[in-house]
Order: sequence, then C-alpha cells, then structure tokens
Amino acid sequence: MQQRSGTRKSGKSKEPVKRNTVVIDTVEIELTERVVNMARVAKVVKGGRRFSFNALTVVGDSDSYVGLGFGKAREVPEAIRKSIEHAKKGLTKIKRQGSTIPHEVTGKFKSARVLLKPCAPGTGIIAGEAVKAVVELAGIQDILTKSLGSSNKLNIVKATLDGLNQLETIEEAKERRSVSLKKMFGEYSSRRRQEKRKDLGIVSKNATETPVTE
Repeated sequence: MQQRSGTRKSGKSKEPVKRNTVVIDTVEIELTERVVNMARVAKVVKGGRRFSFNALTVVGDSDSYVGLGFGKAREVPEAIRKSIEHAKKGLTKIKRQGSTIPHEVTGKFKSARVLLKPCAPGTGIIAGEAVKAVVELAGIQDILTKSLGSSNKLNIVKATLDGLNQLETIEEAKERRSVSLKKMFGEYSSRRRQEKRKDLGIVSKNATETPVTE
C-alpha cells in the first residue's frame, strides 16, 4: 500500500480582528458598542408577512464621547452593523465633573423624561438598563437617575442623551450669563459657613456685638 507523499495543506490564515474606531480631531478613538434593544417586526405584503429586525445600539469610548444608532435589516448581524455605523456618525462629547455630572438636569424626548442627578464618589450608577448603557459608555461612574413617563427604550435613550447634552461647566455658565461667580451663586457659601460656625458655637473674630435693648 503506497503512502501519499507531501505535506498537509495549511488552513487559511485568520484575519485580524477589526477594531471599532473613529477619528475625531485627528485623534483615533476606540469605541465600545452595546445593544440596548432588538426587536422583530413584520410587514404584511401580498404573499404573506415579511420579517425584519430592528437594532438599537449605543457606542462610546467610556471617557466623554457617546452616540446612539438605529438599524434595520433582514438579519440580526446586519441590523446591528447598521446601527453601529449610524451611531458613529452622531457622536457627542459629554461634559463631566470628576466621575459624575456637573449639575442636575432633566432630559426630554416625546413622552419620556429622564432625571439625572450628581452624587458622591463611590455611589455607582443607579439607573435602568437603557439609561445605564448611555451613562456608562459616556464615562460617568457615579450618578442617580430616574426614568419618568414612557417606557419605550428608544425614547428613554434619546431623553438621556438630551439631558447629557444640556450639561455645562461653571465657566461656561459664567460666560453665557456674563456674570461673576459671586453674583451667580450669591452669598450662599458664606451664609452656610456662618450657620455651621453658629451651630458649633464658634464665634467669628470679625463678628460685631449687637447692642442689647432694654
């Protein structure tokens, strides 16, 4: 019995994994995607029903950029791919203050409203599935949220993005209103300091004695 000579054919070389990146201001940013919702929809035609899939995806760099995408196709992978490409075209930069947001804000979209509140470091993300996907990929680590109104995931995600886009830093608010920080916040900080000193029984050196009337 003759033995076959020759070497075993080598299989095809594996292609490198395609990185999900986008270039913004000449800087390459690596994105992470998360599918928020998948739905099968049907269209009634003459020959029967034609099925397709809708994909709602959020992409972000877990630092400051986040975007929302929606795709529709006959197959699930194609619907997800379309939604990711759509999300890349609508990336927005979110303003943060440390690991949380600068101030409280309410985002609105149609019948959905999402309340976003800053919190202390270490609190974590207190949010539902749809809101959590957005704030996590935006790089926010500590936040309190409450979804009000509609329970539609698309509306909730868009309301969350609307709220995040309303955020502004103290410097931006100062420039927009053309006022000083003291005038913007008033004497709140000094009043709070005096109240705390009074509660602790500390008398300020600059405090003047009020005359006692009989």
